[in-house]
Amino acid sequence: MSENLTYNFITTSLQDFKSLTKMRLALSVVFSSVAGYFLGAENFYIAEVILLTIGGYAMVGASNAYNQIIERDLDALMNRTKNRPIPSGRLSVNAAFAIASVLAALGLYLLYIINPITSLFGAISIFLYVSVYTPLKTKTPISVFVGAFPGAIPFMLGWVAATGSFSIEAGTLFMIQFFWQFPHFWALGWWLYEDYKKGGFFMLPTGKRDTSTALQIVLYTIWTILVSLIPVLGVTGKLKLSYLGASIILALGLFMLYNAINLYRLRTEKQAKQLMLASVTYITMIQLVFVLDKIVREWE
Repeated sequence: MSENLTYNFITTSLQDFKSLTKMRLALSVVFSSVAGYFLGAENFYIAEVILLTIGGYAMVGASNAYNQIIERDLDALMNRTKNRPIPSGRLSVNAAFAIASVLAALGLYLLYIINPITSLFGAISIFLYVSVYTPLKTKTPISVFVGAFPGAIPFMLGWVAATGSFSIEAGTLFMIQFFWQFPHFWALGWWLYEDYKKGGFFMLPTGKRDTSTALQIVLYTIWTILVSLIPVLGVTGKLKLSYLGASIILALGLFMLYNAINLYRLRTEKQAKQLMLASVTYITMIQLVFVLDKIVREWE
């Protein structure tokens, strides 16, 4: 009996930790950072990758935990969030704050070991996400624009971790992930519009699922694709892209654009969800394409 209770406690605690830190989101951020590291690294150091992975997860986990502390009353109103650890009562605010603070300190320390500028960008990301983006979500659709800044840091952060400096290459990686977030989060906001409305969140640019919002999603999708292809022009320093790599990214972009146009045409929750999933596929796959493209070019 005692062993079962211990096992259940540990299992529940792990599940709550995963929920508090938004494990899937945190892992996707870590993936972006590691991809950026491989793009910037001239020499591969496994210790730096481990530090970036653990530090990156801790940094994002802290941001998500602080976010859930601030939004606990609003989370209780929405179907998709009411069972999170804090609104459900499984985790106290003080305990969540302690976990968030330990993760923040750990994450920034590990990133500092890599180099100070990496830790600085990590601190900026936490500050913007928790202190600026989170409060604005219930006040103005501009919150998506503000949130795009900390959201765009991970891909760039990997390059900074590998090189120890911010440059045109890091700036390009930042721009790619920055502009991608608009169609991604607007699609998410469209899909979960009714649930977000319960919590009083303003996610769509016009505040409504209308023609203007759908058109902006299409336009920002096009811009995201164009920005992703800039490295093929040879104007982004050491960040390069072959014609084959650019062709693959263009194909992935056209698939995302197809879903954006369908949302404009159909304006359904189902199509918004499909676009959201297509956008996740797009950003993940193009990061892989950039890394594999670099490997192939170095072999030639």
